[in-house]
Amino acid sequence: MDVLTPAQLPDAARLLAAGQMVAVPTPRWYMLCARAADPTATNAVFRAKQRPSTKPLLLLLDSPGTAEALFDLSDDARLLAGVLWPGELALRVPWKPGAKTVAAAGSPALVGCPDGILGRLVALAGEPLVAAVCSISTPAAGEKDHPALTAAQAAAFERTTRAGIAAVVDGGICPQGRHMTIVDCPAGAAARLEREGTVHARAVEAALTPPGGPHVG
Repeated sequence: MDVLTPAQLPDAARLLAAGQMVAVPTPRWYMLCARAADPTATNAVFRAKQRPSTKPLLLLLDSPGTAEALFDLSDDARLLAGVLWPGELALRVPWKPGAKTVAAAGSPALVGCPDGILGRLVALAGEPLVAAVCSISTPAAGEKDHPALTAAQAAAFERTTRAGIAAVVDGGICPQGRHMTIVDCPAGAAARLEREGTVHARAVEAALTPPGGPHVG
C-alpha cells in the first residue's frame, strides 16, 4: 500500500479511476473510497469492511448541482445543501425517476458533499465515489476494531484485513472521531434529523429556517 501526501491527490484519483480502493482522511476519520460506477470496486469496499451488502455505502458528490441532477430534492434538502454543503452533513434522498442509480448506495441513497481533502479528491475524480469508514463494520467488528484516525492505523487495517487498499492519503490525525450528521429528506415532505453527529442539530434547524421567520415544513 502506498502512502501519499495531499499534494499527490491526482495520483489517488488515478488509482480510483483504475478501479482501486483508497483511504482518505476527513475531520472525523479515514474513509475507504472507490468509484461508485464500478461494481467490482464497490464490492471491494464491502469485503474490506466485512459489511453486509444490505447496508449501503455513502455516496459522495462534488456539488449540490450534481445532487439536483440525480435526486428528487425536497425544498428542505435544497436548503440544507445550500447552507451546509460542502461539509459533514449527509442527506438521505430519493433518486429521480430514470436516474442512473448506484446499487451500492441503495435507495433512497445517503449522499454527502465533502470538503477538505476528500472533497478535493471527489472533484479530481470527476464522478461520484462511494465511501465507508476505514474499520470493520458491525456486527463483524470486535471490541478492538475502531475507525482509523491516522494513516498508520489505516495501514494497520490493511495489514490485518488484506483489504486491497492501493494507497492512503496521509492527512495527519483525524480529531473528531464522530459520525456524520444524517438528515432524512423525503420528496415533498419535511426533513427529519435521523442522527446527530459532527453537524449540530441546531445548525440543521438554522439551515431550515429561512430569513424572516420560522420554517413551516
